[in-house]
Formats: sequence, structure tokens, C-alpha cells
Amino acid sequence: MGSVQDTDPIPNLSVFPDSLRGKRILLCTESFGPVNGVSRTTLMLVNHLRANGAIVAVVAPHNHTQQNLFIPSTTIADQKTVTPSSTSAMSSSSNNTTLRLPGYPLPYNPELSIVYPFLLSSLYKATFHPDLIYLASPASLGFQVLLQLRQQPPQNQVPVICNFQTDLAGYCAILFSPPLSALAVQAFASVQSFLFRHSSVRTIFYPSRFVRRYLEAKGVQSGKMEILQRGVESARVFHPGRRSEAVRRRIAPGGEVLLICVARLAAEKGFGFLADVARELDARGMRFKLWIVGGNRNAVVEGEIQDMFADLVQRGVVIFAGMLVGEELATAYASADVFLHCSVTETFGLVVLESMASGVPVVARDEGGPSDIVQHGRSGYLVPPEDLDGFVEKVMLLAGDEPLRRSLGEAARRQAEGETWERINNKVAWRMVEVIRERESAVGMMGDGHAGDGGVRRMAMATTPVFGWLLLSNAFRARVVDMRLAGGIAVISGFWIVVGLYLALIKLGLWFSRARS
Repeated sequence: MGSVQDTDPIPNLSVFPDSLRGKRILLCTESFGPVNGVSRTTLMLVNHLRANGAIVAVVAPHNHTQQNLFIPSTTIADQKTVTPSSTSAMSSSSNNTTLRLPGYPLPYNPELSIVYPFLLSSLYKATFHPDLIYLASPASLGFQVLLQLRQQPPQNQVPVICNFQTDLAGYCAILFSPPLSALAVQAFASVQSFLFRHSSVRTIFYPSRFVRRYLEAKGVQSGKMEILQRGVESARVFHPGRRSEAVRRRIAPGGEVLLICVARLAAEKGFGFLADVARELDARGMRFKLWIVGGNRNAVVEGEIQDMFADLVQRGVVIFAGMLVGEELATAYASADVFLHCSVTETFGLVVLESMASGVPVVARDEGGPSDIVQHGRSGYLVPPEDLDGFVEKVMLLAGDEPLRRSLGEAARRQAEGETWERINNKVAWRMVEVIRERESAVGMMGDGHAGDGGVRRMAMATTPVFGWLLLSNAFRARVVDMRLAGGIAVISGFWIVVGLYLALIKLGLWFSRARS
């Protein structure tokens, strides 16, 4: 694994920048460990940074399920740091810590939590004062960090890089019924745009054109945005060589075409559409098995998804595999004939790339991240999101033409081989170096007291509190300070009101579901 002195204007993504070694990165993520595609992506970045000498403290909500690779760290109240339990996955340096924060688990997805309020200063005390803050899919944790950074004086505003990987507003549109869905979408979108536009946010990585269009529509500055796609372990893990005839005989003993879908069992993953596809394929007389890989720690939610396929499960047409990880998951991908992707809320869709690396062609709805991954007619097919007949026809086309499946699968594999985690994570590392360097230069200018009145003004700013710059304009100071404080409190209060309403409505919905059953 190479490194290079970072003096070249165009970074070499095959090597890691030397000047990031020893820098302190506070990485805040809404989930960490083998929970979902976003958390796995974040874990790959953390491992890469630590392996190359960067000091990374991870802050994440406590995982309330057993699906957790790490010992839950002590809370902020304990003012301690705890090293990860898996030294094989992470550096054992005392600086490379994982801090778990208490929170309330989401009823529909208990592997994720709404983090309780905390002080940013407490995070620093429990870890270190960072050179840079990296926010992975900011939500309840990332939003609180950004809200508090906005209230800091300029010299204390640690630069931030965000990685936008989760369409929270899109989830709200699916999980809530009108008119509440429109209110929730507007609330989350407003909070996101309010926070992302702040000067402390230097870069927002986005995974697809779908996300860029969304951010631009919310007023986020285009100069902050930079595309960052995903990698795949195509050499060691996801590979056509893992295809297993034994698995195929077990799942499709009659030689049926084996269709696979890999996704968390949740409403926003498009399972209603998938159930309609399966029934239409069955009605047209196609011989197939649909293998659904994934689960949900909430048994009620998992049961609701499975009930969508109840008649097909009873006849053995649809098989639920539950959660598969590692080699089992890679074998499942490679053993299938066609991968079906029905979600329209994916900002990227890592499972699509994993399937392609396994040599399996994809049929996906043309919405979100998969639109940028699947090369229509070359590595799979993209179908308009609401075109059920079109989706079914593409599945039947591939099912009935083995040479076509093989050709598209080989092209998918070649495409995925070029997407390596090393290059993608090095791109993040190089941007971190640039942001830290820009910040150091700006701080140096703030501390320069030899530029006449401008230098005096900067020195005065450095000695004043959060809204200290207003002290230099006494006529408007009191009124503007009051307005800014009121605005900040309104945003914070509004966010927590929306979150509380969200949790209450979900609990009520689950109660009604249990009452009906």
C-alpha cells in the first residue's frame, strides 16, 4: 500500500497522502458495523485511514441488537474512551477509539437509533479535539454536531466533510401517509439544507446524480459537492468463482431460474413492487425461484414483508434466506441467475455493485443510485420506476436466454472490477488533506495581527465568544443575537418535535398491527 508526498496538484488515487498520517479525524456515523451498506462503507474507510496512520475516533449510536462487531463503548457521561474489541479489523492504538452514544432505537429498524442530545465539547473530551470532522449520512448524530458547530466562533469551527448516503426525506415519503408525509419530507429537507449550507461544511460527497439533483434543489452550493461512488471487494469476496451448484440444487431443485434480491426487509426497499413482479411472473407461467436475502430485527416489520409473499412462499416459489454475511452472502450472489433491485430510495445501491462483481446481471428500477451503476443493455436493464410490465419483461428476457445472461454478467463483472475501495478511500483521504490545509491557512490569517485595522479586527474576533463578531457592531448586537439564538433554538426544537412525532406514530402503527393480528 503506497503513499506519496502530497505536493502534486492532481492527487494520485493509487497512493495515500503522507500528510494525513497523525492527523486527528472525528468520524461520526449513524450506524457502524455490519448493519447496512452505509455502515459497511464507513467501516471500510475507517480501516483504510487507520491502516495508513491517520488517528480516527468513531462516534456512533449504541446498537441495541446483537448484530454488533464491537463492545458498546461507555457513554459520554463516563468521559472515557474504549478501544474496539476486534483488533483484526481495527488498529489497537489508544487514539483509535469507538465511542457509542445512547439513543432510542427506531421501531421499524432497531439496528439504528435516534441519538439523545449531547454536547460537542463532551465528544471532544471523550476523544480529542479533531483536525477534521467526517459525517457519514448525517441524521440525529450528525445534525447535532452541525447545529453546535454553527454556534462556534470562526476560529473554533472544525472543518467538516459530509458523505450523503441516505435519503431521509425519501424514507419519510414512504413510511408516512399523506399529508404527514409531505410535512416530514419538508422538515427533513429544510434541516438538511440549513445545515449543509454553513461555511464549516467544506465538502459534501454524493454517490449519484440523483443525490446531486436533490441537494441542488435544496439550495446547497454546487461548489461543495463532489461525487464519490462505492467500491466492491471483487477480488477476494464477490466473485463469479463462488457460484455453487450445491446451493442451486438446494434452492431450485427443479432447475428453475434463480432470481435473487438482497435487501433489508423494510417498506422503503420496494418489496410491494417485488411481490407484484413475482406474482406476474408466476401468472405468465415462468418457472423460477425468488430467493430473498435479508432480515429485520423488528419481527413485526419482518413479518409484514413476508406476508406480502405468503401464497408464493407456501407454494415454494419464494424463499426467505434471512440475514447472510461474508462468504455465505457472496455465494448467494454468485449462485443466482438474475439480481432484482426494486428500491427507489437508494442513494447508491451497494448490493447492485456486489451482484455485478459476482457476474450476475441486474434488473433495476431506474431511480436513485442504480441509475448510475447499471449500464442499460450492457450490464443489466433499467426500467421506469412504475413500469411493472417492463420490469417483468426484462426479467423474462434474461430468464429465457442463457447466453444473454452470461454476456451481461461478464460485462457487469468487468465494470465492477474497476471500482476498488483503495482508490475510493484514497480520494476521501486526499480531500481531507486539502480541507485541513485550507483550514490551517485560514486560522493563520485570523491570527495575523500585522495587517492594520484588519488584523486588529481578526484579533478581536478571536477573543470574543460564540457571537463575538456582533460585539463590533453595538447598535445591532442585542437584536441580531436574539434573532440568531431564537432561530437556532427553533431549528433544534423543530427537529426534535419531528423526530418525536415520527417515533410516536410508528409506535402507534405497530400497536394497531398487533391489535389486528
